[in-house]
Amino acid sequence: MTAANRGADRPAGPVGYSLPLSPSGDAALLTPPPWHFSGHVVMVEYRVDPALATTFLPPSLDLGPDPGAAALVFAEWQWCSASGKELADPACNQFAEVVLLLAAEHGVRPVARCPGAWVDRAVPLVRGWVQGMPKQVGAVSISRSVSVGRAAPRTAEGAKYFGSLSVYGRRLMEASVTLAARGGAPPVLHVLPLVHSLVHPAWAVPPQPPRLVASVVSDVEFSTVWSGPAEVGRFDLPGDFAFLAPVEVGTGHVFNYAETLHGGQLLDSQ
Repeated sequence: MTAANRGADRPAGPVGYSLPLSPSGDAALLTPPPWHFSGHVVMVEYRVDPALATTFLPPSLDLGPDPGAAALVFAEWQWCSASGKELADPACNQFAEVVLLLAAEHGVRPVARCPGAWVDRAVPLVRGWVQGMPKQVGAVSISRSVSVGRAAPRTAEGAKYFGSLSVYGRRLMEASVTLAARGGAPPVLHVLPLVHSLVHPAWAVPPQPPRLVASVVSDVEFSTVWSGPAEVGRFDLPGDFAFLAPVEVGTGHVFNYAETLHGGQLLDSQ
């Protein structure tokens, strides 16, 4: 048998939505979208120095009409693919993360930009990189609501919720929200579409330039939004992330949130 014939007899090769590839594709770390998310969020609105915030934006994004608007988002999530099979394995379908958000504009379209995020599981870490979302590894803790007892906050006026981030054993971030009022509008930075940068490190030649991509979501749901005074007790992120430290802390919010993430829409080159 010739080399050409041997090649003709072989299957197309291993496949998969993500690495690792395999004959059927079931070895892939990521299932293809849509991905469904339901979560509990503790969010703190704050302000950064607009001149420093600009340095975290690619050239095709501007700060927009509210320069310096930012947020810390602490969240615990459950997720599943279209089949829902992940729901049978809580170790697989649960994760926690901290996300930094900046208000921005693409042309005249208001958007949110995530300059940094930390997550505690491998699957959402890799999924973030596929999206262009700059996730790193971290240990995230967040207060959970209860309806009985005193060992956790109840969703009621005066309750206080906490969130924290540790990376490699070092506590880097602490924040809290005290509930004061219910029924307000969802916070703006949690409503705007996220715009990320698809980055391909220069491993292959020629290298590919970064591309700007907006997340495409549907089935967005908010529970009742509780709001109140917020505090940022620690913001010790290393390196350039220190530029995003609060110069003013605003209102905090606690709510449940759900969405379905379908993929990304390419906007332009950076």
